[in-house]
Amino acid sequence: MIQPNLTYTPLFSATHKNCALLATTATTTMPSPSFRHPSATPLLLAPLSTNGRAPAMVPGTTREACTSQHCDMGDAAIAVVEEGEEEHIFRSRFPPVAVPDGVTVPEFVLDGAEAYADKVALVEAAPGGRSYTYGQVVRDTARFARALRSVGIRKGHVVVVALPNLAVYPVVSLGIMSARAVFSGVNPRALAAEIKKQVEDSEAKLVVANEVAFDKVKDAGVPVIGIGDKERMPGAISWDELLAAADRTGAAVVPVDAAQQSDLCALPYSSGTTGVSKGVMLSHRNLVSNLCSSMFAVGPETAGQVVALGLMPFFHIYGITGICCATLRHKGTVVVMDRFDLRTFLRALVDHRVMFAPLVPPVMLAMVKSPVADEFDLSGLALKSVMTAAAPLAPDLLAAFQRKFPGVQVEEAYGLTEHSCITLTHAGDDTEKGGHTAKRSSVGFILPNLEVKFVDPATGRSLPANTPGELCVRSQCVMQGYYKKKEETERTVDGKGWLHTGDVGYIDGDGDVFIVDRIKELIKYKGFQVAPAELEAILLSHPAVEDAAVFGVPDEEAGEVPVACVVRRRGAGEGEAEMMAYVAARVASYKRVRTVHLVDAIPKSVSGKILRRQLRDEFVQRMKPAAA
Repeated sequence: MIQPNLTYTPLFSATHKNCALLATTATTTMPSPSFRHPSATPLLLAPLSTNGRAPAMVPGTTREACTSQHCDMGDAAIAVVEEGEEEHIFRSRFPPVAVPDGVTVPEFVLDGAEAYADKVALVEAAPGGRSYTYGQVVRDTARFARALRSVGIRKGHVVVVALPNLAVYPVVSLGIMSARAVFSGVNPRALAAEIKKQVEDSEAKLVVANEVAFDKVKDAGVPVIGIGDKERMPGAISWDELLAAADRTGAAVVPVDAAQQSDLCALPYSSGTTGVSKGVMLSHRNLVSNLCSSMFAVGPETAGQVVALGLMPFFHIYGITGICCATLRHKGTVVVMDRFDLRTFLRALVDHRVMFAPLVPPVMLAMVKSPVADEFDLSGLALKSVMTAAAPLAPDLLAAFQRKFPGVQVEEAYGLTEHSCITLTHAGDDTEKGGHTAKRSSVGFILPNLEVKFVDPATGRSLPANTPGELCVRSQCVMQGYYKKKEETERTVDGKGWLHTGDVGYIDGDGDVFIVDRIKELIKYKGFQVAPAELEAILLSHPAVEDAAVFGVPDEEAGEVPVACVVRRRGAGEGEAEMMAYVAARVASYKRVRTVHLVDAIPKSVSGKILRRQLRDEFVQRMKPAAA
């Protein structure tokens, strides 16, 4: 499953009026598993009220004092008794937010756009890049929806989009959804066979591409709509000509099917880092619900004000939903970047007055370490906050970034494609208005309308606070299932609607959530569980280490042993033995790294996740000749 990271909810614009997390009293005590967090402190849980929710209370505050609108909030934590067995279920510290009924994603996102018709909605960062005003976005979204109907696209048909980040991308995706079809983004720089596999698996009726991917999709077996130079895409249906034809026909000749919020609107594919890539079925209700929850703290005074960076891939759920849809919903501007280049990136921050930038740690590292950054006067940046996820943010990198950009808030978040994007976030913290600041090492707090629990992977029992277990989430954002994969769906979403994320984490007494690692990536050394992320963070604190990845490899005696691949900083002289000793001095004996392998780069997914499975397989293959 995917952890994309991020969502558009700028901290600097938070305007909510809520009380801090409230402590309550416990009903029962559950035995703790063997891997309790060393700094664990008990969180007390409240007994249920008659409506199944327990109003939380600030110590020393009367219940009456917390019934006003300024102190109205959801439960911080609650103990639920189901079928005679207690469930430890945690909810947001913030009150529920309303989710509108009967609206589609395009209707929700573009609502009120007519008041901003002349405002720039999307602009490409590259010199001479294309831009769209809100008036043009609304117009071309409707034009493309009519065009799709004219070429035979109907409700439920899948259209695969193989485009890089372009200003037109949200127009394409919203147009597909407006036609009652299903948008499915794919990496345009993937191999032709990988793209064809997604086209075939999704049973797509059309592909939209430009020159970057046309040669890869032309033989995919379905018609191609080409955006760009039609001379370089022979046989493709011209985007410009298709929209012009839609203008001539006027209103759709074929009536548009009535929309239901339960209709599918998106079919993103999971990264495949934890198994075979799967289509994730998301409805209009899923995405609208997620946008409402993730933007709960964005006040109306920010409308038309925020400038967000669109660097994360738009084929990724976070790129199209958390950046594009969220920004368009609040009538901000998305500065679109196709690929990362530090000079282009910094120029975009300066010239376009970017305020909010979702980034991955390697970009932050370049901002801090690269001499290219010294070519720019960054003292007058409008940047207020950056958000990162997918990969752990090393403490040393965070400290260095904050020294160089002291006015920029750095937040982390957690999300999954299977949960329509964002799930946990720092965004919305506001201590000045009675809120709570999530701890820097956490991935934030639970968003409104969500329920979270942590279960023992072996027994399935839910666990109390400060006890690591598999993170499970339940809400209206949970996917409809994996496309044509019923058994995998049932393994991931249980009969009570809980999405099992495969990630190990815990919630502390303040309601902050910490991710420890993935269940399938935990290393089992002589029965002890070793989290690769913990060892990676230690290695990254070594002055000679540029990047690092840890994974387990089979061992006859121990079952598995930790192995590290390390990218050494230029000019550093420390060798493998010194790095292993550095880790050994900071962990228990069973967590020690047994082998360090120096590499040129750590392979990562487009969202920044370490491809540990790939590293493990490559390492095992290298060791086979030696064993022989």
